[in-house]
Amino acid sequence: MNAQKRYEIFARLREHNPEPTTELDWATPFELLTAVLLSAQATDVGVNKATARLFPVANTPRAILDLGLDGLKEHIRTIGLYNTKAENLMKTCRILVEQHGGEVPRTRAALEALPGVGRKTANVILNTAFGEPTIAVDTHIFRVANRTGLAKGKDVVEVERKLLRYVPKEFLKDAHHWLILHGRYTCVARRPRCGSCVIEDLCEYPDKVDIG
Repeated sequence: MNAQKRYEIFARLREHNPEPTTELDWATPFELLTAVLLSAQATDVGVNKATARLFPVANTPRAILDLGLDGLKEHIRTIGLYNTKAENLMKTCRILVEQHGGEVPRTRAALEALPGVGRKTANVILNTAFGEPTIAVDTHIFRVANRTGLAKGKDVVEVERKLLRYVPKEFLKDAHHWLILHGRYTCVARRPRCGSCVIEDLCEYPDKVDIG
């Protein structure tokens, strides 16, 4: 795929959705970090229902520590793997209080040192909370990048590096959200909705469906 086609893809995605953002509900970097930690193998809708109960009671590291592990579990027990997630969140809160003054750090290394935080989660925080031009490659972005020909790679790190190299700078800050939303609602896994795709004529996927 050439640079002109890549530019047009993102120009259309921007025209279709000028201000994309995460579908997780959050108001502070810590709320976003909490929501992302809870979102593994869970839907954003499910996470939002849990955080709607949790955040009015505790939305800072200190407040969650004060809740205690059992108290935290009571608020998030509707989410899958809530026991492990609660333990990781408590450990993370303790580190944030003891090492970062209760604030979410703004460096990848410090974020990835937090329990339950890997490269993808760190990228989400850096991009969505702090406006860094990073791309967190999840299953949706991995599929869209490979299927369309935008940035082919055998693993998420390769796709991330290629996207950071290929996506025009003016689109880089929002590319993460455009690609996730495109993968979630249009370029879906089993049967992509090519007939309603705004970049269908630019996509290099050879097995397009539902066109016309």
